[in-house]
Amino acid sequence: MIVRIMGEGQLEVPDAALEELNALDAAVEQAVETGDEAAFATALEQLLAGVRKAGSPVPEDFLHDSDLILPPGDATIDEVRAMLADDGLVPG
Repeated sequence: MIVRIMGEGQLEVPDAALEELNALDAAVEQAVETGDEAAFATALEQLLAGVRKAGSPVPEDFLHDSDLILPPGDATIDEVRAMLADDGLVPG
């Protein structure tokens, strides 16, 4: 799966990492739902770190649509709330 972190670029993330990323995404969702800014900032950074760790950079000259777009690390809770789908930022 190709994941774009806004402002950083694309990473190719293996499907095997989705379970871990979904757990990290659940923490982001929970923090957004409760409006807990501190927990949100921590959870979002952990999600993005998980994607960076599991993924490998896609060459800049490789043109491919992203399967998933994540907000940048400095996104606000309101910005992420607007991006959330029924199953979070990471589907599955």
